[in-house]
Amino acid sequence: MIVKNEAIALPKCLQSVKQIVDEIVVLDTGSTDKTPQIAEKYGAQVHHFQWSNDFSAARNEALKYVTGDWVLVLDADETLTPSIVPQLKEAIQREEYLLINLVRQEVGAVQSPYSMVSRLFRNHPDIRFSRPYHALVDDSAIAILRQEPHWQIGYLQGVAIQHQGYQQTAISQQNKTSKALVAMEEYLANTPQDPYVLSKLGGLYVETGKITQGVELLNKGLALLQGNNSLPDTEDEINNDILYELYYHLGIAHNRLKLDQQAIHYYQEAVKLPIYPLLKLGAYNNLGNLLKAAGDLVGAKTAYEKAIAIDPNFAIGHYNLGMTQKAMKLYTDAIASYQKAIRLNPKYADACQNMGVVLLKVGNVKDSLSFFKRAIFLHEKQNPEEAKRLRQGLQEMGLI
Repeated sequence: MIVKNEAIALPKCLQSVKQIVDEIVVLDTGSTDKTPQIAEKYGAQVHHFQWSNDFSAARNEALKYVTGDWVLVLDADETLTPSIVPQLKEAIQREEYLLINLVRQEVGAVQSPYSMVSRLFRNHPDIRFSRPYHALVDDSAIAILRQEPHWQIGYLQGVAIQHQGYQQTAISQQNKTSKALVAMEEYLANTPQDPYVLSKLGGLYVETGKITQGVELLNKGLALLQGNNSLPDTEDEINNDILYELYYHLGIAHNRLKLDQQAIHYYQEAVKLPIYPLLKLGAYNNLGNLLKAAGDLVGAKTAYEKAIAIDPNFAIGHYNLGMTQKAMKLYTDAIASYQKAIRLNPKYADACQNMGVVLLKVGNVKDSLSFFKRAIFLHEKQNPEEAKRLRQGLQEMGLI
């Protein structure tokens, strides 16, 4: 781990691995709180390093202190999922793996709730991190595979890491974004033909409203990858992940530009790619939203069904499917979908409200009022204006 001022998040992270790993190496990059003391309390070796605006430099410094055969990398706002541990232990006993990719859940993320991260790897002498912001070992792993083709790259099924970063304060997120922009812009200036950085920086530009610049970078990355048809299988798998990100961010960008048909095209291209299914969740959900808005309810229904087939615990997917079923007048199906969404997220105000609407349509006034009142209660905490509007509407209908 590399850390700085993580006294609040660190205990939960270290608790998740304390009984599983043989050693904990923590590199502190200038904390002014009790982060180092907390790390030591959990049995960590704490080393210090002067921050140089380069995550790879810090991670490579931390790597120097590792003595184990395998390395697991976590950030302070992440935890290892207990259910993945048996699979993880089994995987590192296999002789063929150099690197094992892990599925990370972005807790609280609305757009794309899962990502694949290269965080578990053999302590090979030539493994090292590269790239100043999204520090990865992938570049060195590919170089090793070219020289030592007996190695393989694998992945674990299911969520291995839970990331709480999307639940940080707006100011914290803004600072994080600013640092990312500076680091990636500098890196891209020196490596203008890197599709990975073009994807990440292009996506970040779109996210921060620089849509024209973002689309330019994303299209450049797309052209570079589509023009390279002579990649080894392992590199092809990695590039499919990057290709998905490029299509996905182009979908978001064209949606924001109100070019919905182009956005639909990019999402459709994204979901065709042979990548780990959980990673496609965001594209299927966004595709469903666009098809529904375009009046293609059957297409939207199919997209949402594919999303929840990939992840049955995807509450937003169940809600969106319910909304589509409601528009198709499939009220019984819509009720079932809303019930699943509410069961997965009991604070889902919109799902409660639309459940009330559908129950009213089928004549179940008593249960309808119960869900409307629950929606008002939740809206008052989350969106007071919507609570006021809903209450006023029910009063005008003579229901309350």
